[in-house]
Amino acid sequence: MPPTATRLPLPVAAVSRKSLLKSRYSAVRSFTEKLCSTLETEDYVIQSMPDCSPAKWHLAHTSWFFETFILKKLIPGYVSLHPKYDFLFNSYYNSIGIRHCRPKRGLISRPTVEETYTYRRYIDEHVHAWFDSVSEAEFEMVDSVVELGLHHEQQHQELMVTDIKNAFGSNPLYPVFRHLPHEYGKNAAPLNWIPVEEGVYKFGHYGGGFAFDNEGPRHKQYLRPFGIASRLITNGEYIAFIHDRGYKRPELWLSEGWSTVQTEQWTAPLYWWEQENGHYDEYTLGGLRPVDPAEPVVHVSYFEADAYARWAGCRLLTEFEWEYAAETSPVDGSFAESDRFHPVGSLSVSRTPSQMFGEVWQWTRSQYSPYPGYNPPEGALGEYNGKFMCNQFVLRGGSVATPIDHIRTTYRNFFPPDARWQFSGIRLGKDID
Repeated sequence: MPPTATRLPLPVAAVSRKSLLKSRYSAVRSFTEKLCSTLETEDYVIQSMPDCSPAKWHLAHTSWFFETFILKKLIPGYVSLHPKYDFLFNSYYNSIGIRHCRPKRGLISRPTVEETYTYRRYIDEHVHAWFDSVSEAEFEMVDSVVELGLHHEQQHQELMVTDIKNAFGSNPLYPVFRHLPHEYGKNAAPLNWIPVEEGVYKFGHYGGGFAFDNEGPRHKQYLRPFGIASRLITNGEYIAFIHDRGYKRPELWLSEGWSTVQTEQWTAPLYWWEQENGHYDEYTLGGLRPVDPAEPVVHVSYFEADAYARWAGCRLLTEFEWEYAAETSPVDGSFAESDRFHPVGSLSVSRTPSQMFGEVWQWTRSQYSPYPGYNPPEGALGEYNGKFMCNQFVLRGGSVATPIDHIRTTYRNFFPPDARWQFSGIRLGKDID
């Protein structure tokens, strides 16, 4: 997702953009490795399903990105640590060359975990040496690619967490990734409806910082009057849907969603297991524990979110309704830096939408498509975004696995409607006459 032409603003002290991005490079790369601090060697190599990748692959691929788009292009005579890494760690850039089969990344036992970290150090040493040698004028010609690489790595930080959770959640021992303190017995805040007046509003990135190309161009959209729920849907509310035979009533489901429910035999969100007493346990990255009714429901697909909305007599928001409602909301939810990796419930009554950021990605009813006037950039980086604008739905707001300085109001995440392994949840909307 190549960035727009806007640049990070300089701090009040005249720190150069090069110095700013060099410092950020070190911070982002270090945080990736911090996320792995509780992993054992065996944990790095697991690929629990084709959509997931081993932690080791994420560590290598994010390094490959800087090697491919910075080092190989800008350092004469640069030599890769291994000639096959270009084949192993390319993700989907067809214009770069052929690549290893994605569903078989878990079969790559070599390079070892130690050799993968050696590769990261090799890339870091060369990138830091390049930072030190390149002039400010030369740096300004490629700084947007450096910044893109950092946000690309932050995307993979989130994917690494979700992929580790899928691997651990598939293990009957239910390993603990982080020890997460938790208090039961608190009640979620009442769900209120907040009205929004009709109007023609502007949407999309407005400049003044980094953005992926799919966040623009900024354009106008008409919104009919609508209501937005004051908070996310909770586990307790979703259990009521289950108990009302929500997974057994085809009239609630889109046709493809109902087919998926039958084929996959879904009866509850991912990582939930029904107990003999009718209650549910769920796997969290803090281990297995009873489902807390006050917490936001998480790990539901678009199909499930849409079916729940129909059952509740409501609908999902469009991405533009969500963006308009979020413009005045503080970015104050739970993010990756909290190191808890599980959403927190909303306990206080709010007259404005709460939980707009962090906690869980919020499904919208908007299909992922280009904004008016959108054109993907030329070259390999143009493959980042535009070619995926088909058969996907937009999610907004970030999650407990999203770095806080990676999210913004205009950020458009996207996944297929049956995807559940991401930290995805539900916020309702409704029409107002």
